[in-house]
Amino acid sequence: MSNLDTIEPLSPPYSVVVVDDDPRLRTRLAMQLGDQARAASFPSIDAMVGKPISGPLVLVFGPSFSTPGGLNEMAEHLRDQPGVSAVLVVEELSTNLLQQAIRAGVSDVITVPDDASPLVEAVSRAAEHLNVAMPAAPGAPAPEVPRSHCKVITVFSTKGGSGKSFVATNLGVLLARRSDEPVCLVDADLQFGDDAVMLKLVPQHTIADAVGAINRLDSALLRSLLVRHEPSGLLVLPAPTEPAFADQIAADDVIRIMAVLRSFCSFVVVDTPAYFTEVVIRLLEDCDEIVLVAGMDVPNIKNVKLGLNTLRLLNLPLSKVKLVLNRANSKVKIDVSEVERALGLKADCLVPSDITVPQSINKGVPAVIDSPKSGVARSMEALASLFLEPQPASAGRGRR
Repeated sequence: MSNLDTIEPLSPPYSVVVVDDDPRLRTRLAMQLGDQARAASFPSIDAMVGKPISGPLVLVFGPSFSTPGGLNEMAEHLRDQPGVSAVLVVEELSTNLLQQAIRAGVSDVITVPDDASPLVEAVSRAAEHLNVAMPAAPGAPAPEVPRSHCKVITVFSTKGGSGKSFVATNLGVLLARRSDEPVCLVDADLQFGDDAVMLKLVPQHTIADAVGAINRLDSALLRSLLVRHEPSGLLVLPAPTEPAFADQIAADDVIRIMAVLRSFCSFVVVDTPAYFTEVVIRLLEDCDEIVLVAGMDVPNIKNVKLGLNTLRLLNLPLSKVKLVLNRANSKVKIDVSEVERALGLKADCLVPSDITVPQSINKGVPAVIDSPKSGVARSMEALASLFLEPQPASAGRGRR
């Protein structure tokens, strides 16, 4: 496709321009956009500057801009241009490159597509930042209508090794399989989150990438950062790949991410670390339900009791706490009734000790999929049912 001296606006009114120094790739990308974009192309930003471009603009930058120099050039051009949105096409995508591109002002990053659909969809998402709409790609799903209500469930424990991540991943999988709407699992254990490993996922993006784009984060951009667990349909926002990233993630950023997830999910399950931080406290305050996981040993019960006291100090109602006792059938000379009495709560879910648990974790296959008839899977089904079906208030729950 040849350069155009004048770029006519499309209908709906915005223009698409492909910029890359490789003429063959530039033409290929422009042709993939086809009649839906009638995109012009230029070898460089300098070649484009000065051309009369009508209306809002979506820029598609090619792989030549994935270098540090190219990213800086993009950032300079995109700065303070509210009528311009951008997509970066790269040969190979990495978390580091994605973070740099988002900081440069790009709304989406994709690898060089084999067919038109990924590019058209990326341009469509970029156009949403301009408050205009691009015609949908053939076969693309219709835009989702934000849900009027989403239930956020925070899974928490005050003792490491209690089985918190096992509960969070299996609960998320069950809710995803039973819901017609998107369900997301957020790994908010920002230093040592294991949810992606437990689900055998190799994510390209993490919560750190969402935080890097926090000023421009919307449902379309956040969806592009989620990884899908194909056996269940569960969407996952993994923890950072490096513990050092945790220091860069503020509580306000995490709550902003949760607000965006609420706009299109029916359930959001949040896995947290086994200690109170500002992020954890804000998540506990923001959520609709708390799943508190406790083990059947004295140190675990002591820590959970301290955690409950902290929830009371935070004025969080214990009515939204669901108590899960893990390894509840273990012969450790402590009865379930003794634990309930010590904590002042009735247990809502008893998870038995079972070889299924370590086996499923080592396989990277949730127990509810790997051993659906096991006692562990049945206990997880019962826990999921608490959130899927209206449950009468128990007279025995609450402080004693």
